[in-house]
Amino acid sequence: MNNFRREVLWTALLVIALLTILSIYGAFIGAERAQEYFNRVPLAVYWVFFAALLVVALTVFPRLVRVPGLMMMHVGCVLILAGGMLGSRLGNDLQKKVLGIDKVRSGRMVIYEGATENKVMPDGSRDFKTLPFALKLKDFRIEYYQPVHLYIDTRDGQRRKVPVEIGKEFVLGEGLGTAKVVRAFERFKMGKQDGKNVFFDDPNSGSNPALEVQVTRPDGQTATKYVFEKFPGHSSGQDAFVMNYHRTISEYTSEIEVVRDNKVVAAKNVEVNYPLHFGGYHFYQSSYDDEAGRYTVLSVHSDTGLYIVYAGYWLLCLGVIWHLWLRHALTRTKSRMEKQELSIDD
Repeated sequence: MNNFRREVLWTALLVIALLTILSIYGAFIGAERAQEYFNRVPLAVYWVFFAALLVVALTVFPRLVRVPGLMMMHVGCVLILAGGMLGSRLGNDLQKKVLGIDKVRSGRMVIYEGATENKVMPDGSRDFKTLPFALKLKDFRIEYYQPVHLYIDTRDGQRRKVPVEIGKEFVLGEGLGTAKVVRAFERFKMGKQDGKNVFFDDPNSGSNPALEVQVTRPDGQTATKYVFEKFPGHSSGQDAFVMNYHRTISEYTSEIEVVRDNKVVAAKNVEVNYPLHFGGYHFYQSSYDDEAGRYTVLSVHSDTGLYIVYAGYWLLCLGVIWHLWLRHALTRTKSRMEKQELSIDD
């Protein structure tokens, strides 16, 4: 029995050493390649063997069961490995074959404003899969850091940054006169009215942010210029300066409703780092239509095995805290109380 315990101990040390080497290798090859690498069949055998080894250790080393901290740490590691294997690609394939559970492990959804969608394109596949519920994009919003700025670059290499404030006059530079922003457009469009050019915000056109700027030259003459965010440096060659319009995105938000059986059963504003969790999936804000802002792109991730992993980490952390700190603190407290009782008796 002692020889078997020794073999289990040395095998565990070798497996942990191999885990260290694999972790270092995975850190160097990048997240996507590492995910593919660690889901291969040889590595799947390694994870199963590692989990089984931890279970065997609990049976052949009674102290691991008697000492609460050690038991929690070992059971936590088993749960982490089990949850990770359950949520892996091979784990998903196994669930589909054995249990008939066919979930999308990870993928992407494109949803247009006002539309309802239940199709997911799984990663690495061109075939869509259908969710048992649908998501409706009520509204998509892009918010910017305030204030936004207008940049003035002169021909001699000088640059000024001016906050955009409608109607407020500012100096362009020495000998260049003044200017003020008259209007701001989100979807700038030019049209004709009574034979004249008119400029307006068209809610049905694509995104084309712009500013209408009135420039007053030093001689008192005025001119109207249009500065476009997506076409920087737009000016005539005779201008003594160039204006650029720039905004920095602070966040983009998808207002999502979950629809099942033609009823709205949940709703959430999905933002970066604030996903929607429903029906065994997490939906993360991934991308959006940067041309017109008419659709959102959500990344979809199954939560299979996730809560088992969470439970494992909680047990592992609690076991470490108990074994390295709490048990000693309780022992010291108990010892002090016993000494106090003895001194009272004396």
